[in-house]
Amino acid sequence: MRFSQLLIPTLKENPAEAEVISHQLMLRAGFIRKLTSGIYSYLPLGLAAIRKVEQIVREEMNRAGAQELLLPMVQPAELWEESGRWQKYGPELLRFTDRHERRSCLGPTHEEVITDLVRKNIHSYRRLPLNLYQIQTKFRDEIRPRFGLMRGREFIMKDAYSFDADDQGASATYEKMKLAYQRIFHRCGLKFRAVEADSGSIGGNFSHEFMVLADTGEDTIVACTKCSYAANMEKARAREIPAPEKPELKPLEKIKTPGKRKVKAVTEFLNISPAELVKTLVFLADGKPVAVLLRGDHEVQEVKLCNLLGVQDVELADDKQVYDITGVPTGYLGPVGLKIPLVADREVVKMVNFTVGANEKNYHSLNVNPGRDFTIEKTADLRMITAEDHCPLCGAALDLTRGIEVGHIFKLGTVYSEALKARFLDNQGNEIPFVMGCYGIGVSRVVAAAIEQNHDRDGMIFPLPIAPAQVILLNLSSRDDKITGAAESLYRELLADNIEVILDDRDERPGVKFKDADLLGIPVRLMVGKSFTKEGNIEIRTRKNGRVITVPLAETVTRVREIIDSELAVAVG
Repeated sequence: MRFSQLLIPTLKENPAEAEVISHQLMLRAGFIRKLTSGIYSYLPLGLAAIRKVEQIVREEMNRAGAQELLLPMVQPAELWEESGRWQKYGPELLRFTDRHERRSCLGPTHEEVITDLVRKNIHSYRRLPLNLYQIQTKFRDEIRPRFGLMRGREFIMKDAYSFDADDQGASATYEKMKLAYQRIFHRCGLKFRAVEADSGSIGGNFSHEFMVLADTGEDTIVACTKCSYAANMEKARAREIPAPEKPELKPLEKIKTPGKRKVKAVTEFLNISPAELVKTLVFLADGKPVAVLLRGDHEVQEVKLCNLLGVQDVELADDKQVYDITGVPTGYLGPVGLKIPLVADREVVKMVNFTVGANEKNYHSLNVNPGRDFTIEKTADLRMITAEDHCPLCGAALDLTRGIEVGHIFKLGTVYSEALKARFLDNQGNEIPFVMGCYGIGVSRVVAAAIEQNHDRDGMIFPLPIAPAQVILLNLSSRDDKITGAAESLYRELLADNIEVILDDRDERPGVKFKDADLLGIPVRLMVGKSFTKEGNIEIRTRKNGRVITVPLAETVTRVREIIDSELAVAVG
């Protein structure tokens, strides 16, 4: 590839629309160009990096026994209505009607389509297990697309779906896919962590996210500093605390707290800690009010609350809504005598003699106890984890870091096979539903995440396995016949050795070529310039660490091959 012939429309300044570093650098380096909100064209170098990720994904999926196919992007509404997701999925599902008044959608995922395919073609346990995957464009109508390829509306995704005869087989497939994912992201040269996660709109009851570690990540990862426990904030478990033995329950007491509405104000006024106060928060769960109890120093994790209540959405009620529902001003609400359903974080159940609002303006109640003074309908771990918490498995300290989700695997069970009546005959002749799993990787997002994790002030620093090219060869004086001859000769030798190389043959100053080489993040830079005319040497610079070595022209390809093979060997492990 010659720079002069490639479409690489680089930019000197960061575009105003780009908020995160990967978006900035991919635009500046000419990897992508925006067509419309959340939709991008992949230019040659951007597509080359994506294709590298695809190839690694494809090799590891095939190695794990999965078979590649390609499913339609346009999906009929009837399938989504069978699964119950036509309305449940929400506005991210782009629905439309064709000229024959048939309702369809653009596929954000393919559980319905693959289940329909399998129910029509697989009828016996003898054909199981079965694992099918595709690499395809998806579309999700994000309300606020941002961050370039990190959160676009149209993106490239690998999605796989497994079908097993029983739970044991499904668990074995899940573990096989988890291992395949670990190999994929390791081979991509990424620092990552597999974390417990919520299944969300996909369904099922067990899942893991694969998070690329990066300070700019949207998500917070909770990881134990000693054992292997890791989870995202939606799934992170609070360590259970023991209940006090034979607690002495004090008499209920009401006390005046004039103008004290916030936790800090109430606890300072009463000279107690926030851990001795219980907040009563009103949420609208799919539009219906519910009161949530938790310690004064804790916050509600809304996904945990949704899961406990079995609803799609929860929203904290505002002051007016709280008053309309309860007749009590915000800040003085409490569980005693409250007429709406009560749920509580499990730590509240183990507390004794705590303080709550008295359901009367300017008053709080002391020495309140669950069971004696009020009844809780449901309890669960409902709170957000903090840096002060400890590992739920081993009790060690937790580390809260940032990450970017690039993959998600799910144990689906029979959620879709039951809904779509996808059944097979077992070895006893019984008709039973397939036990399913699904496994996604945001292929285009992997490239953006790699840039978020690997960059400096000068540009991208691509891990060699997914770089759009392995080498960039700079002709530092295109008007010097000797330098140009050596650069052209070296270019041909590199190609002959199957080394991916971009020859920067432009009639530009060396400084421009250096800046563009750093911006593009190509792992190995070769420089043919004054060192060659004086001593016959070529300078080799590695982008990752800036190390420069000088070698004779005749040894250059061998040294470059050694660098590349060494890097790839580390990635493969």
